[in-house]
Amino acid sequence: MIIIKKPVITEKMTAISEKLNRFAFIVDKNANKYQIKDAVEKLYDVKVVAVNTMNYAGKKKSRYTKSGAITGRTVAFKKAIVTLREGDTIDFFSNI
Repeated sequence: MIIIKKPVITEKMTAISEKLNRFAFIVDKNANKYQIKDAVEKLYDVKVVAVNTMNYAGKKKSRYTKSGAITGRTVAFKKAIVTLREGDTIDFFSNI
């Protein structure tokens, strides 16, 4: 099972990561905090202090086309906020 799907890189998360040393990831829906902690520590070689998780429900979306209204849903996902030990950091752009 792939636990960490992708990092969340937004203006808000970049400001939080610089100030509070916290990083966000989209993770598998069935992963618990211990699995997320182990995955981040192995993948980025850092020490995790705390993990906070949140479940997001998919939103209803609709758009109007020539053939009528089309309705659907966006995908539900789970997000994890990981707090690292002081002095540790993750550089997502190091291999670009």
